Amino acid sequence: MKILYFAQLKESIGKDEDIIDFSSEISVNQLIQELILKGEKYRKSFKEIKNMRCAVNCEYITNYDKLLKNKDEIAFFPPVTGG
Repeated sequence: MKILYFAQLKESIGKDEDIIDFSSEISVNQLIQELILKGEKYRKSFKEIKNMRCAVNCEYITNYDKLLKNKDEIAFFPPVTGG
């Protein structure tokens, strides 16, 4: 699956995407746990997901139990403030 990172996530992780394949479907929550295991940059980036937005195949989701397939594109957006 293709995982895209935007804004502060992109900066803190140091790249804008990852490609990861799993042997079976996983939920968004499980994907986040797998990303956290990739290292300190990921752990810090995903430590507070309460206000993070997620899109699966260009559609925002609110249910992080949604199951993902390897062909899916997942995008993570951190909270953004503006003036």
